[in-house]
Parts: sequence; structure tokens; C-alpha cells
Amino acid sequence: MLIRRPFSLLTYRPVILPSSNLSRLRPLSLSHILSSPLKMATPTELRFKNPAIFVCDMQDKFRNVIYEFDSIVTTTVKLLTYAQSLSIPVHTTTQTSAKLGATVPAIADLLPSPPHDKTKFSMLVPSVAAQLAPQSRIALVGIESHICITQTALDLRDAGHFPYVIADGVSSCNRGEVGIALDRLRSEPGITVTTSESWMYECLGDASHPLFKSLITVVKNKSSETSKVLSVLPPASKI
Repeated sequence: MLIRRPFSLLTYRPVILPSSNLSRLRPLSLSHILSSPLKMATPTELRFKNPAIFVCDMQDKFRNVIYEFDSIVTTTVKLLTYAQSLSIPVHTTTQTSAKLGATVPAIADLLPSPPHDKTKFSMLVPSVAAQLAPQSRIALVGIESHICITQTALDLRDAGHFPYVIADGVSSCNRGEVGIALDRLRSEPGITVTTSESWMYECLGDASHPLFKSLITVVKNKSSETSKVLSVLPPASKI
């Protein structure tokens, strides 16, 4: 049998296969194909390959000065409960805790590790950056919208990550700052402003995922609280 290689201007050499090899060149039968089904991928992977949650400076000292502080706590607790179910990494910071105190107990009780204390406004300090997987998709909650949240989102984006600013989980001392900060962040390429529930569903991505029931449990258990929070945060939503 004569098999010709692709034509070359430099060489042309026909290749002769021994007749003993001809029997090996038989097409696969239909029965053989049907007996070897394709392996289908199981829906065990999250839609987000490297999800993470950032909790920014949720310290008791700010409780009486931040607009709807308790609403941010509610949203943060919901996200942390979700993170526990899906083993999502959580990174928390405090701002000069020696002066401004510790993380509020409701949040601190759900943290997998102690907060990173900082003086920088952005959460992306070296100790946090070193723990992040490449191109992480990060839900960002905490305070203040126009300072630490904004600078953290910008730094994450510039470092190759995908920040999702959670509109029902961020605020400032002055109510008016929140909407202005979110408007600014919406205009920034690579930064998404969304809600906690939207991020949770997008993170999972598939109702057939084995952990979908965990998501539904969190959503149902927190449904009334979520409705209350969304009535006040963000103050002037454009989502």
C-alpha cells in the first residue's frame, strides 16, 4: 500500500507499509464506539474558579457612626455562612485595631482566621495579597464605601483579580457617599457592583451542583433579613 506524505519542495519520498500492517487500518465498528461512551463532566466545580470574600474593617468602634452598620453585619454574616458551606476563603482586615477595636463579635465568630491589621486604606496589603489565588473573584463588603472599599476594589482590579462590590454590604459615615462611590465603581472597567445574593448564585453557577442545597438553605434562612437590608442599602440603588 502506498501512503504519500504532504508534498515538499525539498524532498518527496513515498512510504511503503508492509502488507502485514494493512489489517490494522480497519475503521472502528459502531458497536465498538457505542461500548465506549464519552465521559461527561460532573457539575462539582464552581462557576467561579477562585472565589473569595473580603470583609473590610467591620469594627465595633464604627457601629454608631456608619450608616446602616447593622445591615452590613447582616449581609456579611450571610456571606460568611455561605463561605463555610462552600469552603470559600475569607480575608478580613481591621484598621489600626489598637485604637479602633476588634471586629464585631457576630462576624468574628464566623472567621476562619484572625483579621489582618492595617494602616493602609486598601485591604490589599502584602499579607493578604500573598494568600490570594490568581484571578480571584472577590465579594467585597465592609466600610467605608468611598475610601477603603473603593481603594481595595481598584487595587484588586489592577492586580489581576475580579472585585465584586456588594451593594447591600457596604456603607459610609455619610449616607450620600455610598451612592456616589458605587456610581464611580460602576464606571471602572473590571469592577462589578452587585448584590450578595447575585454573587452567591453566580459563584455556584449550576442548580445541579451538590452544594446547591446549601445555597438555598442560606438564601431561605436569610430571606426576610435580605429584604430589610435591600430596603436601605444601597441608599440609591441603580443595579
